[in-house]
Amino acid sequence: MRLGRSGVSVSRIGLGTAPLAGLYTPVGDEQAAATLEAAWEGGVRYFDTAPRYGQGLGERRLGRFLAGVDRSQVTVSTKVGALLDPVRRDYTVEGVYASLAGSLERTGLDAFDVLLIHDPDDHWEQAVRHAYPALERLREQGGVRAVGVGMNQAEMLARFVRETDVDCVMVAGRYSLLDRTAGKELLPLCAERGTGVLVAGVFNGGILADPGPGAHYDYVPAPGPVLERARELAERCAAYEVPLAAAALQFPLRHPAVTGVVVGARSPEEVAEDLDLAATSIPDDLWTELELE
Repeated sequence: MRLGRSGVSVSRIGLGTAPLAGLYTPVGDEQAAATLEAAWEGGVRYFDTAPRYGQGLGERRLGRFLAGVDRSQVTVSTKVGALLDPVRRDYTVEGVYASLAGSLERTGLDAFDVLLIHDPDDHWEQAVRHAYPALERLREQGGVRAVGVGMNQAEMLARFVRETDVDCVMVAGRYSLLDRTAGKELLPLCAERGTGVLVAGVFNGGILADPGPGAHYDYVPAPGPVLERARELAERCAAYEVPLAAAALQFPLRHPAVTGVVVGARSPEEVAEDLDLAATSIPDDLWTELELE
């Protein structure tokens, strides 16, 4: 699928590398490599990473894998602004170039297809006045094919779309069965402007994959009302013999502005499960019920 107005194409399902870099649970080199291989064999051709994932481990592992495949057949994105140090951020022009240089070194790539400004929530002025122009120049010079912003909120992403010429946005957790914030302004705006949309966090931290005891919502234990709502959604899906996780993964893809979904996986088995969920047949009547919520 073409990513907005850019010449970049992504597979409808992309793989995010944060879990492979040890998010929540450590993952060994062999398991990480097998996971990436399983995604490739399953038809995934878009891979997303970032310096902050495992303090560079995500980029290094992805780079080792990409060295063994046809680079022309894969689209790769990484991020700038949020650095290796978990507490450091730098959205200056110099910071952007330094971040990119480090990412290229860790992956061994000559260039990335997509560069995203990473979570500039409290840094609007620096991000829009320095980081974005730096990426825009890189795009003009042919150093990157598409530029955008990746965040866990929809409001500032909409502002970037209105006030800059980003090719795409990656919105995490804000367009899901539980949280449809991005559908109010961001997605219609992207459709109007021809801006590509990548949706991550489709399971809202895990609760839409398994709304059982101890389920997490946006990386913290789910509040009671949220857990109850997720279980109601699961019951609606069960009435049609559809797993809640399948509806959660496919839901964003039904919006015409959405180009693709990015999911994380830490094992070949999780990759296979995600691809099965993406291929699950879901009756129109169930979609009607879910989309009326």
